[in-house]
Amino acid sequence: MITLHHLEKSQSIRILWLLEELGAPYEIKLYDRDPQTRLAPAAYKAISPLGTAPVITDGAVTLAETNAIVDYILDTYDAAGLLRPAAGAANRADYLFWFHTAQGSLQPLLTNKFVMMAMTTRAPFLVRPIAKSLVAALDAGFFGPRLNALMGEIEKALGKRKWFAGDELTAADIVMGYSMELCAHRAGMDEKRFPNAHRFLKQMREYPSYIRAMEKDGKGTILL
Repeated sequence: MITLHHLEKSQSIRILWLLEELGAPYEIKLYDRDPQTRLAPAAYKAISPLGTAPVITDGAVTLAETNAIVDYILDTYDAAGLLRPAAGAANRADYLFWFHTAQGSLQPLLTNKFVMMAMTTRAPFLVRPIAKSLVAALDAGFFGPRLNALMGEIEKALGKRKWFAGDELTAADIVMGYSMELCAHRAGMDEKRFPNAHRFLKQMREYPSYIRAMEKDGKGTILL
């Protein structure tokens, strides 16, 4: 049986949502972050090959990386292809694009933006103005334009479809969901400019399996 080693306020919520949506048998072990450093505790790092979330164990298998875990679970518990359109399906390309965009483009941009903002507040006082200037230049010249372009594509896609790959939930939505929450809270995805994106968030938060996942998580929020 799969065991989800669930680190609070992390990308692990995606796997918890997926397992709940599939109705797959699983065990969950909850881990709190260190209250001072906000990093994973030693017990979690002893299991996760990279010390990052998510990670699962299944017998002798230990597996990290969101999309690898999602594919592993779908291989076992989604034989009907409910959450992963088959090769040749009309929505297969949309599914593949957004499934991999989440981890290949969007999440790295959001993580880098978060790290850069942390630099401006945690740098020594005397070098803080330099750090702020450097971060502002990087954001204006690279991270900001790329993120804005991607958020524009998100808004456009969700203006055509209920979910990222069509009218039914797929694993692409489950993977994108966490990043979309971050966009709303940290990347300027305001409701006025991005109404379709906020409609996605509303329907995600009201989706029964997502509600169950959040209840199992027990923290009330996915954000640090």
